Amino acid sequence: MRPEGRRVFGARVAELRVRRGLTQRELADTIGRTASWLSQVERGVQPVNRLDVLHMLADGLGVPLHELRPDAPPSDQADESAPEPNDLDRARLLISGHPAPGTLLDSGSPYEGPSFAELRSAVDDAWSLAHGDRFAELSALLSSLIPHVERAARAAEERDRAEAYGLLARAYQALSAAFVRQNEPDAAWVAADRSIAAAERSGQAMGVFAGTFRLAHAFIRLKRYDQAEHTALSAANVLGAYTARAEEPPPEVLSLLGSFQLSLALVYARTGNRADARRETANARRTAGLLREDRNDHNLEFGPTNVEVQAVSIAVDLGDAGEALDISERLDASGLSAERQARLALDVGRAHAQLRHVEEALTCFLGAERLSPEMVRTHVAARAAIRDLMLIAGRTASPELRALARRADAMS
Repeated sequence: MRPEGRRVFGARVAELRVRRGLTQRELADTIGRTASWLSQVERGVQPVNRLDVLHMLADGLGVPLHELRPDAPPSDQADESAPEPNDLDRARLLISGHPAPGTLLDSGSPYEGPSFAELRSAVDDAWSLAHGDRFAELSALLSSLIPHVERAARAAEERDRAEAYGLLARAYQALSAAFVRQNEPDAAWVAADRSIAAAERSGQAMGVFAGTFRLAHAFIRLKRYDQAEHTALSAANVLGAYTARAEEPPPEVLSLLGSFQLSLALVYARTGNRADARRETANARRTAGLLREDRNDHNLEFGPTNVEVQAVSIAVDLGDAGEALDISERLDASGLSAERQARLALDVGRAHAQLRHVEEALTCFLGAERLSPEMVRTHVAARAAIRDLMLIAGRTASPELRALARRADAMS
């Protein structure tokens, strides 16, 4: 696209955005880009040539593609290559339909499958794979494991069924967490809902709250912030009242309460509610202070260290890059999972990108990629920050930055 064409196109984007009553930040958030990228588009600096990006812009503006860009090729002439396979495709098929249809017509048969010791070990393995972002292996494991546990929950001896439902709840929670990180929030919603139902049948009340936490994060990834707030706030209120009555609240209750408080802080940060985001971060700090140690109840990794890791992310979402860097300098996250360490590196990279520190941001993103390559490719805000780095660097972008942008699909 020639410079004059870029200016005309950018003016058209700005006109349609204003007509729809959106700010640059609101439209950018809708399409998974940054406000600075959209500003460059509207000023005619940044060309938009990829058809998928044009479609996202048109959808965000609420207009047909040809109203935005009359010379765009018709959809039936576009290169419609097959969608890229997803590491969790097998697991997605697994949750498509009734989880154990064979038991409906064979309810009298005894359970014949792996022992409960083997099932427990496999569920622990599933969580290790989920925390390590080893999604293809997780999908293969759960595709075999979940049908066995579903059958055990229905066909095992009565005394063993509560344990089977508890294992089933944990397996679905691992699957929901993985779907969120793989950017499949609709599937995460289904898995979280199944985990809640299984936990309730197991009689484990805290398992219900753990599944509800996964549900809240599915809503966050879907950008259904009102539902995420309702889900997290309802749970936090119940847990908060419980801890206020208890002389010494159980650690798992505090872990869950603090995790919901951090979820609320994230929701408020994403919606620009600075005061409430800071209030909930402070609440989580107080809860972590009661816990006095880093724990991993229900695979939440909640504790004083994780609160500060999340505080970095929240500060970046609020645009407080300097504060995010100050917090990160005081942090030692080496005791957390590779997943959480990678998330911290991404958020520190985003903070440096906001301050236009190209080399420092690149170092952080490369570090995150070494820990969790998949996270860099699926983290929308990180990809947007990498695009910003490319815009800032321009023709001086290093080969390392260009290669990272290609791997993260962040070239335009």
